[in-house]
Amino acid sequence: MLIISLITLAIASVSAFLSFNLKEDVVKAALGCVAVLSSLLTLLFAPWALKLSIVAIPLLLDKLNNRTTEESTN
Repeated sequence: MLIISLITLAIASVSAFLSFNLKEDVVKAALGCVAVLSSLLTLLFAPWALKLSIVAIPLLLDKLNNRTTEESTN
């Protein structure tokens, strides 16, 4: 089950990346829909460890980013 969840997460990541970088509107909309659908499927079928890491990584990155900006201003 973890392998399937990681595959759908990879599909969501690649399609989101491509939808931000392409210029054609129809392709951007289609890839955006694929990204959202794949992300929802990942969150629905993923084990708890993967769900926790998906939520925790952006929070940790934000905390590290705030810490480095505070250090650079001092």
